[in-house]
Amino acid sequence: MGTPTSPHPVLKKYYTHEGEKQPFVTALFDGAARYYDRVCGVGSLGSGQFYRHYVLRQYGLGRGMKLLDVATGTGLVARAAVRILREPGDVVGLDPSGGMLREARRTLSVPLVQGMVEDLPFGDDGFDFLTMGYALRHMADLAVALKECLRVLKPGGRVLLLEISRPRSALGRWLTRIYFETVLPRVTRLSTGSAQAELLMRYYWDTIAECVPPETILEVLRASGFVGVDRRVRAGVFSEYVGVKPAR
Repeated sequence: MGTPTSPHPVLKKYYTHEGEKQPFVTALFDGAARYYDRVCGVGSLGSGQFYRHYVLRQYGLGRGMKLLDVATGTGLVARAAVRILREPGDVVGLDPSGGMLREARRTLSVPLVQGMVEDLPFGDDGFDFLTMGYALRHMADLAVALKECLRVLKPGGRVLLLEISRPRSALGRWLTRIYFETVLPRVTRLSTGSAQAELLMRYYWDTIAECVPPETILEVLRASGFVGVDRRVRAGVFSEYVGVKPAR
């Protein structure tokens, strides 16, 4: 496998080289942070939190575990995890965007840390469960990031990556493109009045459209050291990537 393993090529309509990507993405999320929950609610037709809670349960999150939510944003996955674990101290959220973390603090009392997945500010073997909700496309390097995820998990700990993927069928791809590229940005602008939130939705689609195929993500998970690697797809677009850190 060649390196670096970027989740998508440089998107020149937004930035001109890879070094500009992270500052652009962070500024974009900072600017749209106050609208993010509303946009996600519209985008998921109100079902997002039910789904997050459901999949965490499905993949084995339970009382007594400690969870790290990487790229926590406004804390949507973290909120679902707190409902299951019941102890706010058992959930830690991390995000590079200060604006997103400020919004997260409005609804969460869990520890929130500003930082990057490629350089997690935690010791080895500290978490039973690690999640990332719809942020894999924003990583700088898949291999570096997933090795860091492996490092901070306890032996036997699980990673769960939620993503939106292009459907297999031509009709599904067309419908998904129309929704994410045209409908959602316009609805976002009308409902928020924010050009920055609209731009975030347009960028969101372009990263979906240009993302590496699921097979590459599965390959990088295995190459990073995870075992039991698998992918489940719901409704043709919602991908759930899972892996386990080998027991010693």
